[in-house]
Amino acid sequence: MTPEKLQSIAFKWFETFNNKELEKLLSLYDEDAVHFSPKLKILKPETNGFVTGKQQLREWWQDAFDRLPSLNYKVKTLTANGDRVFMEYIRTVDDQEDMLVAEVLDIRDDKITSSRVYHG
Repeated sequence: MTPEKLQSIAFKWFETFNNKELEKLLSLYDEDAVHFSPKLKILKPETNGFVTGKQQLREWWQDAFDRLPSLNYKVKTLTANGDRVFMEYIRTVDDQEDMLVAEVLDIRDDKITSSRVYHG
């Protein structure tokens, strides 16, 4: 997959996430996609930080959108190569300190198969 195609998927990811278009966001993912987030580990310790499949992703993001209506991601950098996109962005939420976040998307056949979030 070309770096341009990978980046277009990443930009679509940001657009749909920031617009809270949950079903369009989920359409970017493989049915069995795996997502890891340190926030999952904190808020849902039983997951050990992982959710698998679109239904669990739907529940996780719907909860985030409901709890944090002002949640927004501002792209800083995107690097794409092979079958992976490395994203760096600023997480903003009203009344919370901005947070620098790194996320890696693994993409196969135009679908995100896994994503991993990293932040302090």
